[in-house]
Amino acid sequence: MREWEHPDYEPHLPVSEKSNPLTRDIDRASANQIVRLLQACDAQMFQEGAGNMYERLFSQRVVKTMMEVAAHVELILKEPEESRIVLSGCGTSGRIAFLIATSFNRLLREKNQTPVYSYLIAGGDRALLSSQEAPEDDPQLGMLSLKTVCEGKRRVLFIGISCGLSAPFVAGQLDLCLEHPEVYTPVLVGFNPVSQARDEPMPGGTLTFKTVVQRMEALETNHRAFILNPAVGPEAISGSSRMKGGSATKILIESVLTAAHEAAYRHTPVSHKGMMECMEAYERAVNITYTETEGIAALVEAAGHSLQHGRRVCYLAWGSLAVVSLIDASECIPTFGADYEDIRAFIHGGYRELNNTEGPLTTLGPQFCIAHEDFDQLVWPSLNDKDTVVLIYTDCNDVSAVEELAERVRQKTSNLHVLCHGLDGTTATGNITCLCSSVLNITWPSSVPQNSLHMYRELSTKLVLNAVSTGAHVLKGKIYQNHMIDVQVTNTKLYHRATRLLQKLSGGPEAHCERALLRAIYSSEELPASITSCDLTTHTLTASTRSKVVPLALICLLTGRSIQEAQSHLESRPCVRDTVVACLS
Repeated sequence: MREWEHPDYEPHLPVSEKSNPLTRDIDRASANQIVRLLQACDAQMFQEGAGNMYERLFSQRVVKTMMEVAAHVELILKEPEESRIVLSGCGTSGRIAFLIATSFNRLLREKNQTPVYSYLIAGGDRALLSSQEAPEDDPQLGMLSLKTVCEGKRRVLFIGISCGLSAPFVAGQLDLCLEHPEVYTPVLVGFNPVSQARDEPMPGGTLTFKTVVQRMEALETNHRAFILNPAVGPEAISGSSRMKGGSATKILIESVLTAAHEAAYRHTPVSHKGMMECMEAYERAVNITYTETEGIAALVEAAGHSLQHGRRVCYLAWGSLAVVSLIDASECIPTFGADYEDIRAFIHGGYRELNNTEGPLTTLGPQFCIAHEDFDQLVWPSLNDKDTVVLIYTDCNDVSAVEELAERVRQKTSNLHVLCHGLDGTTATGNITCLCSSVLNITWPSSVPQNSLHMYRELSTKLVLNAVSTGAHVLKGKIYQNHMIDVQVTNTKLYHRATRLLQKLSGGPEAHCERALLRAIYSSEELPASITSCDLTTHTLTASTRSKVVPLALICLLTGRSIQEAQSHLESRPCVRDTVVACLS
């Protein structure tokens, strides 16, 4: 049994919130060490279960449930009229839902078939590009959005994604499905056992995520509801499920949908062997990616150097890899307390390529300007050698267009890098190599099926960019041990996560830690009744206007310093661990 699986290891935390024993000192690691630690953590997704503590990705029950869901998808593909498959989630889960739904609709259009997939994300399309945490807490909003997208449909397969089995937005949608079994068949995708589902009442009622999941459990034997919740191990950096949670979500759902499409259009029956082979292909994709550890580390080093000097990292991408780039960049703001300028993504074709439901969002501000033309106008004029620019593309894209953009960027900065994907015996770099500081060329065997290759390349790109953005923020000092200490406390889930984190790191009682958090949120040494009597929504709204509230609270708890003193120390030493060590010495 692995350490994190032992019942005595952080017993009060669900798997998705536990700290990973492998990465306890990642905040002191070099770029190369960071990448190797992330590789070890990603490998945990595919490890077999030990001692039956938790079901894993390849467990018999998990694969059997995937086959059953694929059979439902196959029926809808064969009879798409008045039917719908909806993928929904919050934050990273919602963005992965968007990526998968739009990708499989594109495959259907290429076959002259009726598109049947829709996506929902808490906060709407703006949440694809920026943090919209508050809507995650609204189960009624989740219900309403599902009703709207399914209006007039007689049969709906709903796939709700909540890595921690905790999001009220998704719970409300699952509850709606359970209330209307004549229309909806609910599927829950997450990575905690049912016993660890969130068990506190949601806003506006007595409903809890746990009671919803328990009702689904009772319906599983009759194939009226399905739960896919293998444990994939704690995240490399605890406090966000954007890494392994997002990757495992993509692997699970795409394996299910691929099997269903093969059955519907190629008459290949859904089978245990076929499902295992599909997931094993994703495991090979992970291994292929990490054969380029040195190249990934070079990108991490460059990106970390840029952030340390107050400069930016820009992804310039093409095709579906551009969507993966947008997802990675958008997650840095809430996860690391970053500014939207710190890590940005720009995509060839802009919103036309993104193909989101609400269309262009550029009127919402520069943060929502995502085309290469926007990069030319907003970023290119002020580029210098302390900025990191990464070109991201495949051999299917117009390499001459990539080279043209590379030449334009090179006029401003020598800190230019390439992440490209090619096949054995081909090259996707052209003359670009001589323009760049580093070239990360991920080569795929020519035997990989063409209809699946883009999905493996997306996962590979996700792993690389997760390493770049996470590693850069580690090097900048945004991580304490292996915790996302500078997370923004913008909804109830994050408020409770912050309190638990402070309790773990300080060893203090929960009430004491919550009080320290409130002092940091309100920048006040005293907490009058006018503050302590407020509900959590008021606290999180106030916290959304503050910076570094969790690091401030931690320093106060560990050192006994005042809020003002802690603030002064953080300003002089942005690295949280360095600040704590200095205060304690």
